[in-house]
Amino acid sequence: MRLLRGERSKQETSFVELFFDLVLVFALNRVVATSTSQLASSPSGAGGWARLLQALLLILPLIWVWSMTAYSTARFEPRRLAVQVMVLATAFGVLLLGIFTPKAFDGSAWMFAGVYVALQAGRALVVALALRSHWLQRLYWGILVWFCVSAVAWLLGAAAHGTARMLLWSLAIVIEYGSARLGWWVPWQGRERILAWESSAGHLADRYQQLVLIALGETILAVGIAYTETPGNPRLAQTFGLVIAFITAVLLWRIYFYKAGELFGTAVKSAASPASLGRVAGTAHLLMIIGVAATAIGNELVQKHPSGHTYKSWLALMLGGPALYVAGRTSLEWVVFSRVSRHRLLGIAALLLLAVPLAFAPPLTVVAAVPVALLAIAVADARRAVGKPPEAPTPPG
Repeated sequence: MRLLRGERSKQETSFVELFFDLVLVFALNRVVATSTSQLASSPSGAGGWARLLQALLLILPLIWVWSMTAYSTARFEPRRLAVQVMVLATAFGVLLLGIFTPKAFDGSAWMFAGVYVALQAGRALVVALALRSHWLQRLYWGILVWFCVSAVAWLLGAAAHGTARMLLWSLAIVIEYGSARLGWWVPWQGRERILAWESSAGHLADRYQQLVLIALGETILAVGIAYTETPGNPRLAQTFGLVIAFITAVLLWRIYFYKAGELFGTAVKSAASPASLGRVAGTAHLLMIIGVAATAIGNELVQKHPSGHTYKSWLALMLGGPALYVAGRTSLEWVVFSRVSRHRLLGIAALLLLAVPLAFAPPLTVVAAVPVALLAIAVADARRAVGKPPEAPTPPG
């Protein structure tokens, strides 16, 4: 009971959680850098699309580790030493995942899968044992069971090669995300769902906001490193690409935090069903983080190849990433204000339709079109609020 959050527990993020986020930045950067290098070396044909799938299979486990940690600190008091040790041990596991990421589909597959399985299943086991006879223990036994099931696919995938590995690891991720969506249900337990959003909506909202900032910060880190590693003096094209990447990150930040991103915690807490609305918000943030990562890979590719042919896999990242981000932000708009913004849908359509003419343009031209579409969305947001009082959250009933 001493480890669980009480009524007087502070909802703001603790310092140990912020330290954990710093380690996540490193791991995300390794995914972006690895994916960029692989897409630059084999961009065309089936190889390019396979690299995209591999990038997704690397980033989803990292986001899932972060999510499970956030839900743990939403239930347990992060200012307790035992909880801090758990978070720091998880941070070390994320550090190892980042180290093994560059060769996760090559010689380090066993290390990547083994660390991930030990991290997720091990934490569930330790927490379940620590809870003893507490009613919350059954949740963590269910989590442990499902992580053991997904562990089979992770380890079989590590033993396989090529397409088989990607299919098995895809199955593992589907099992994990799907079992969480079902509330970690196991046959010998009841169907009652135990959801952290009911009691800690403010804390989880704060953590998801910080996750977006982490991802956006990583985009700056990735393009900045790529710019400094340009052989010789950076050319005008690389400098222009750096400016475009920064403006894009600023606009993504603006689009997220303008009203809905800032108020969604209050909206979830005041909703009739905080748990169901929180799950929608979590999915929206998952889409946005994947979109930010794709955008970062696209911007880093521009630093390496600003001119020449734009491959289809590159085009999918450069335009599809921002479009996916806006789609996630559109879902968050529904969570907070019970509406779907028309100008965001038009922005998504514009980004996707631009793929047709820009398929024949160099990479630098492709990414230059992105901030134009994002700026139109940001301006439409600002114009809607002109002369009106601050809008209060109106979550769906």
